Amino acid sequence: MRIIGEIPHPELKISIFKTGERISVKFENAQYEQTFKLGTDERFQNVEHIRQWADNALIEQILSNFRNMHTARMAATQRAFPLSEEQLFEVII
Repeated sequence: MRIIGEIPHPELKISIFKTGERISVKFENAQYEQTFKLGTDERFQNVEHIRQWADNALIEQILSNFRNMHTARMAATQRAFPLSEEQLFEVII
């Protein structure tokens, strides 16, 4: 797998990968990542076409997915390791 391009974005790192003839696009922030495997579709064999595909609407949906992932992560953490009443409030001396 090698990086064949990147898409600049202020909040995300967006990398375009090629493995053999297959193309993947990975969107990352500090905690989460989402990858689209675009396969061997000839429409996605050009970096400029992938940049057109990754439009603002797609990026907004990905950012929304990351927010949902964060909410799910926090809820799962709370279920697995619930905070006691004592942990909710700072001890003041």
